[in-house]
Amino acid sequence: MNPKKTSSRLHTIIKSAIVAAILPFVFIYIVVAKPDYRVMNGVAHIALPVVNGLGDLVTWPIRAGGKIIKRVHTLYNLEQENEELRARLDQALADKNKCDIALLENQELERELDIVRESPYASVVADVIFDNSALHHGTFLINRGSRDGIEAGMVVVSFDNTLAGIVIDAGANFARVRSLIDSNTNIAVRIAGSEVYGFLAGNGSNTPTIGFFNDHKFQPDAGVKLVTSGISGVLPPDIFVGKMKNDSDVDVMTPRELSRVMVLKFNLEQNKYK
Repeated sequence: MNPKKTSSRLHTIIKSAIVAAILPFVFIYIVVAKPDYRVMNGVAHIALPVVNGLGDLVTWPIRAGGKIIKRVHTLYNLEQENEELRARLDQALADKNKCDIALLENQELERELDIVRESPYASVVADVIFDNSALHHGTFLINRGSRDGIEAGMVVVSFDNTLAGIVIDAGANFARVRSLIDSNTNIAVRIAGSEVYGFLAGNGSNTPTIGFFNDHKFQPDAGVKLVTSGISGVLPPDIFVGKMKNDSDVDVMTPRELSRVMVLKFNLEQNKYK
């Protein structure tokens, strides 16, 4: 690098800095001592940009610090709002869980007291006329069919609103129902009072098994209540399914326990009760 060129550039920068520093004072002197407006206007076009630039340079740390403080204050407010919303959400979930448990306990009391509550949905009362629980099958026949509006996919419950099965085909005067113990049964369920979901699978015995998929840390105990989840759209939600006997087996309604049932008119195409 040429030392002369470097020295020349350095002198130029120093001169420019000195001129920029002196110009504001010259401008002030002209304004006070010799108020010539033409000179003042000419100097202003040079001095004001320099003054503005120096002002921006001097005040930049203050303005930057103000923006940072404002952003920190906004972030603090957002964190407080998030904490409040989390607390409200936790309380809402806790209240929902209490309601679910209270509903199941109420249904259990109704069953123990032999109270039959009228279903809020359209239903057909039918008698069980035959059950086929041989090998891995668990189906039964009812004495109502297509003439009574029964269709495949409709839900069958006992008079205490416990899930008994699903209609798989219907003739004019009868229908065949697949119970929960049938080996082809596989329905989505939920732990009452929680957001833990799983699938109940029939195996031909009186105690189908269940596996949970959305919470691997959950450990079911005996007595835990299961209801239909409604997430698959095949079954309406919140129908009582049964109780856990241990960490995998479920005590459910079997065909041999049934004599009279109700068929809920559930429309699979519209996923709602008729």
